[in-house]
Amino acid sequence: MKLSVNSEIAFTYLFARKKQTVIAALGVMFGVSMFIFMQSLMKGTNDYFEKQSFNTTPHIRLYSENKVADTHILDSFIKDASVKILVNPKQLLQRQGIINPNGVISRLRKDPELSFITPQVTTNVIYTSGSVQLNGTVAGVDIIQEDKMFDVQGNMVVGDFRDLNRVNNSILIGKGIAGKLSLHVGDNITVASGTGSPMIMKIIGIFQSGVKLVDETKSYANIVQAQSLLGKDRSYVTDIKINLKDYNKAPAKAREIETITGYKAEDWVQANAQLKTAFKIRAMILNSVVGVILLVAGFGIYNILNMTIYEKIKEIAILKATGFSGYSVISIFLQQAIYIGLMGAVIGIGIGFLITYGFSKVYIGGPNPTSGTLSYIPMSFYIPHYVEAIFFGLITTIAAGYFPARKASRVDPVTIIRG
Repeated sequence: MKLSVNSEIAFTYLFARKKQTVIAALGVMFGVSMFIFMQSLMKGTNDYFEKQSFNTTPHIRLYSENKVADTHILDSFIKDASVKILVNPKQLLQRQGIINPNGVISRLRKDPELSFITPQVTTNVIYTSGSVQLNGTVAGVDIIQEDKMFDVQGNMVVGDFRDLNRVNNSILIGKGIAGKLSLHVGDNITVASGTGSPMIMKIIGIFQSGVKLVDETKSYANIVQAQSLLGKDRSYVTDIKINLKDYNKAPAKAREIETITGYKAEDWVQANAQLKTAFKIRAMILNSVVGVILLVAGFGIYNILNMTIYEKIKEIAILKATGFSGYSVISIFLQQAIYIGLMGAVIGIGIGFLITYGFSKVYIGGPNPTSGTLSYIPMSFYIPHYVEAIFFGLITTIAAGYFPARKASRVDPVTIIRG
């Protein structure tokens, strides 16, 4: 395919200063490769920590929130236009847990966007082994549904979690609890809550979620045994845990469920607010670093084109004198910038992929108590990152090339030739 005159001139100027062209392309390449690497690292770690949070946190948790008295109560008793003022409000006396949980669950199951729904009984307890005591929480669950929601099987260190439904008065404990109380599968542990009688329970398994606080405090029991531990009947449920087909819809769906049920629906974004804030701050830092790198590359291109214009000023004047318009001159120098950007971007994509792949194979010593279940640096190979890298690389080079090109287009051929 025959190139236009503008393109031929652009290529001629481009290869006339090969060393400077290569240096400018390397600047773009470095910026693009770092963009891909940092975005891959950020998304990989974010996805990993989100997945870790879903090991213990449902997409939506439905529970009965403790309510504080407000002026609506006075309005219901004193029905006039007076302004009601409530001094020193107290928490309202209300039934603990969810009323008619089976009815609530049946209603929620009609929503096609919900994938898993399971009831839970949660209570604070004291674990006792010999003379050693430890505070923690027991989650009374349907362990089969729990495994579908949180991959209990994948977190098992030893034992079979299904034994929770087969063995009476059994318990599945976190690895931290087992370590602190020197317990093993088959040992007995005494569990006591604030209500009900203490129970001697048999350890049927040990799990490790990778979250230290969870592993050092949490245990699982059959939901019926948890109800017995609290001295409650079979209808007592403290939470309903819900997973969605698309967890990104959790905030909006939680507000909808609150309206339908009248109970507090806490979505995973609310439950992990600090984690999401940390993600945003890290994204701002990484994007700022990449932005500075691309800006430096842009200045390199700007300087090279500026020097080309300075050296070729008489040639530019001759071009304009022979009929080249200002737009044609702009086209010549913008094409140089675009060619430099494309060369740098294409090579940068390859280098960025190789760096990302290399770091994904870096072993960091897991799984162990300090790194949790993480063995290798989590990296993401997300195709839109590569498209964004090309886009930002070209935008930077076009912006850097436009100003020198506009300067060249304004050259007065008469003044230059006479000078």
